[in-house]
Amino acid sequence: MQLSKNIKIRDFLWYKFLNSVFTGLAMGSVFTIYGSLEPSIFSAGGIFLAIGLLIVAKYYIQILNIKAFYRISLGVEIVMLLMVGYFLLSPYNYTTALLVYIGYQISFMFGSYLVRAETVFLSRTMILSFLDVAKQKGYLVGLAVSYGFYKLLVYFNTTDNQTQVYYLHFGLFVLEIFVIYYLWKAFLEKK
Repeated sequence: MQLSKNIKIRDFLWYKFLNSVFTGLAMGSVFTIYGSLEPSIFSAGGIFLAIGLLIVAKYYIQILNIKAFYRISLGVEIVMLLMVGYFLLSPYNYTTALLVYIGYQISFMFGSYLVRAETVFLSRTMILSFLDVAKQKGYLVGLAVSYGFYKLLVYFNTTDNQTQVYYLHFGLFVLEIFVIYYLWKAFLEKK
């Protein structure tokens, strides 16, 4: 299934599904990771996020094209991969918590743009429906797997929250590689 010569829908749906699995898996971990950050960081981050959203929206006319859509999507996913990788190398210190927070803020900053671009480039109602269903299924799968993973670790006497979240990030790292692969494949031109 292909909507245009630019996006392979089946691969793009897999990308969005796996991306949402990542989101569902990571959802609970941020509260543990952010534990060392003071509340004012979240206020400052919210201000920078709002400013970033304004800047991105101001440049829609230049970036609302298929090439920018792919590059920005890929850039956001690479930020996620680097963030997870950094966390695995240097878990649970203030700098790591701050970098993870900044990484998520960067992804949120482009969130509205990416949703708008999906609507523009995948403009058929049926495709948008498939896309939103894939996202919700992925999110639910991620949350369910996360829940089961934490319960399994408790069963094996790993009850420390930080250790549990650290172990989860190995799976997140591998999953993010697949997310990037399906994004790349969705925009790969047929020869």
